[in-house]
Amino acid sequence: MNILISACLLGVNCRYDGKENLINGIEKLKEIYNLIPICPEIYGGLTTPREPAEIIDGKVINRRGEDVTKNFVKGAKETLYLAKLFNCKYAILKERSPSCGYGRIYDGSFSGNLVDGNGITAELLSKNGIKVIGESQIDQLPNMDEL
Repeated sequence: MNILISACLLGVNCRYDGKENLINGIEKLKEIYNLIPICPEIYGGLTTPREPAEIIDGKVINRRGEDVTKNFVKGAKETLYLAKLFNCKYAILKERSPSCGYGRIYDGSFSGNLVDGNGITAELLSKNGIKVIGESQIDQLPNMDEL
């Protein structure tokens, strides 16, 4: 089964700060699934490192006050294209991210506060029938009980 996964969760240094978010258990995930790495922010034309961004009133604004919504939307569309190309039914995405967060994201104040909501990519994937889960929810994937 093909599953999209945020590249930072695989150990790729593509976060806004140029670092990664390697998750525990990635080797076991690779044994069961074909993981397709994605980084919507890079697909949208943003650099690594880059200014952190958060969603404010439906727009993605970086810490300098620049509107980077177009980059996030472009990256989301490219990610959806890959999901369809590889027939992915699931996506494991970085929690709280303005791209990949699902259910809870940062509130736009750059203070670490969380609010209910979805990142741009997570929302688009979900609306297109792809089950989005965060890295702390990998036990929700099919076949995970076999680990």
